[in-house]
Amino acid sequence: MTNAYGRPFLALALALSATGAAWAQGGRCTRETLPVKGLPLTVSYCVSAETATTAGHDLPVQVTENYSTSRGSFSQQSTLQFISGESASRVIEDVALARLGLEGTLHLTLVYHGGLVRVESALLTPGAITIK
Repeated sequence: MTNAYGRPFLALALALSATGAAWAQGGRCTRETLPVKGLPLTVSYCVSAETATTAGHDLPVQVTENYSTSRGSFSQQSTLQFISGESASRVIEDVALARLGLEGTLHLTLVYHGGLVRVESALLTPGAITIK
């Protein structure tokens, strides 16, 4: 039996569902570009879930992190531990740059505020070079 909609319909349905998922997550995403050794490094953080806790306790926030340059890119899932009940809470994260075609480590201070994760400051080592 032949379906009148066939493969084109299936392809369209899959594309629309993927777009819908990206749009839904996009509301909790941040994206910015940092200049690292003369190359733009795009970083994005998409919050997928957080666990409600009482004020002053750890607040686990599940995040999809994306890093990309013209030389390479990678994504990873992380659970960042912020402090619940604060208007803004910070964590430190180290990102090895080898997978992006760069040397060194980016030391990031990430801030969680208003349900979003953003880069507050960035330091490149070796050399202790301030990026942001």
